[in-house]
Amino acid sequence: MASSHLIRRSMVNQGHLILLYNTRRASFSSAPKPGKNASHHLSAVIDAAKERKLPPELRGHGSALRSETDIINVAEQRIWQSMKEGQFENLPGKGKPLDLSTNPHADPAEDTLFRILSKNGCAPEWVELNKEIRTQVNIWRFALKKAWANRCNQSDPQWIESAEALKQQMSVINNKVFRYNLIVPFGRQMFGLKWEKEVARLA
Repeated sequence: MASSHLIRRSMVNQGHLILLYNTRRASFSSAPKPGKNASHHLSAVIDAAKERKLPPELRGHGSALRSETDIINVAEQRIWQSMKEGQFENLPGKGKPLDLSTNPHADPAEDTLFRILSKNGCAPEWVELNKEIRTQVNIWRFALKKAWANRCNQSDPQWIESAEALKQQMSVINNKVFRYNLIVPFGRQMFGLKWEKEVARLA
């Protein structure tokens, strides 16, 4: 009696093991294979994340070409709609001067540093470098204009000598422009000097 009970229990356990094995095997066989399917799934997840970041007006148009202008237009529409509804009325601080002592868009550490420099009559390095570059560009262009006016022709030895010296000075200025563009906040970069373009302005 006890032995038959043990046999039944053993058979049940074996049946559970077989069922568990078949279930695991089926799950592994149905799982997405690495490679093309995995990359496609990852791409779909990324697209879904980007979709959630878009305004509701632009969602659901995956095949349509979206540009920054589309998002700007949606923002402007919302602003005008809010103005019509009077949501900009009676805002805190209305009619009072703006507090420009801090920049909410700047890095807190940089903003603190800029305020310390400003209180002590100093300016950030890129501001001082901008002034230096503009001063040197004006002096350089004046020297170029003078050398161009005094030349007899393009093969004049004095002009050739002056041109070589001016090109070396231009290279120094452009190196400063390159350094300036690396440290200046985004959107304030400047173009360097080009010899052909500067000479063409005088021709």
